[in-house]
Amino acid sequence: MYGLNIEESDDDDDYSGDSGWIQWFCGLKGHELLAEVDEEYARDNFNLYGLRAHFQYYDHALEMVLSSEAPDEDDLIDSEFLDVYREATALYGVIHCRYIISPRGLQVMRDKYLKGTFGTCPRALCDRQHVLPIGLSDETRASAMKIFCPKCEQVYSPKSKFKDLDGCFFGLSFPQIFLQSYPSLVPLDPPRPFVPRVFGFKLHKQHSLITRKLDDGDQDRATSKEQKGESSCAGRGSTG
Repeated sequence: MYGLNIEESDDDDDYSGDSGWIQWFCGLKGHELLAEVDEEYARDNFNLYGLRAHFQYYDHALEMVLSSEAPDEDDLIDSEFLDVYREATALYGVIHCRYIISPRGLQVMRDKYLKGTFGTCPRALCDRQHVLPIGLSDETRASAMKIFCPKCEQVYSPKSKFKDLDGCFFGLSFPQIFLQSYPSLVPLDPPRPFVPRVFGFKLHKQHSLITRKLDDGDQDRATSKEQKGESSCAGRGSTG
């Protein structure tokens, strides 16, 4: 089930036993993509609006998320603790999804994006374009997270160590809001299409999907210019 990985991170120096639940949870192996939600943000009822009705153990789950202590080994084998823990991970996922589109959260995710924390596009012709995390649903436990490439605008499966991360931690809208907030990070060069060849010769009338999209875009822009030109000429004619 998504979000239930409790394997410790390989980097023990960053996460001590004195850290709170949020720091501990984000430090778990495979959770490197997550932002540490500011405790102040998670305590603000405005940011939690509408969540109570979706969680059976809402109060206990929120208390766990805001705890100043990380769980110990005994906690992680206690069945009652694990029931609340499942709720806490899902609750944190929804809060995280809201946090990363806040001004502070966007800054945190921008730093991760620039560092390449989210990875690069697996498509070779995207030239290792940095990717963004995305969920295929805003609902908890509906699907695992994916990665979105801003260059080819396709969605891919992430590396295997992220396969259990719930897509609700990022939601459907994050990449679009992120790129609208930081337009300078939108790739300016179109993706290079694959050109099919046989013995070095291009295949006649064989076009990849990306080539067709680029051609359609050029045609649409040309048509738009023609229509604007006709409208301008018509306006001048009516004035005369």
